[in-house]
Amino acid sequence: MSEWGPHETLQFFVSAIASAICAQLLLDKYVRQNMFLFAWIAVAFLGTLYIAGEEISWGQWIFEWTTPEHWAAINDQQETNLHNTSSWLDQKPRLLLEIGMIVGGIFVPLIMKFKPSMLPIKFRIIYPPIILLPSVLCAELPKIVEKIGEAVDVNIFIRVSEINEFYMFYFVLLYVIILSGRIKDRPLNEKG
Repeated sequence: MSEWGPHETLQFFVSAIASAICAQLLLDKYVRQNMFLFAWIAVAFLGTLYIAGEEISWGQWIFEWTTPEHWAAINDQQETNLHNTSSWLDQKPRLLLEIGMIVGGIFVPLIMKFKPSMLPIKFRIIYPPIILLPSVLCAELPKIVEKIGEAVDVNIFIRVSEINEFYMFYFVLLYVIILSGRIKDRPLNEKG
């Protein structure tokens, strides 16, 4: 459970791979010609790059440098990252990702299955499929179990937030892989 332990390492690799896929998609001619899709993928690229960098404190855990004194004073854990300096750089982005994951991983696929006419067809390429539901459940169920455990004074998990984060980032990775496949497999008449 150390900062450069298995959870943090996996979170970095999952996010870095997602970021690389997004970077590749940003070079796709079809994506560059579709402003909405380009912006969507650019946000995903910046988000996954931010996550990957933050997970390794922008290289501190690999190269083992010490945190500059002035930065350590404003960083909760004396690391060279941004998310330990403010909830606006940690909890707020995490909450947005979690809401997006729950809406996109549960509600959108169910609407697509039972009431597809409720969703605009022009955004269909970005709608997450139902196959991502297990990753949403793997992210959220430990939090629910932890809350129940707190109510009955039983600790089942250690650092539930790390489990939650891993599956959130895994959801994003799977999502960008699926999105990449959709872009590459689009009908010939749409290819640039």
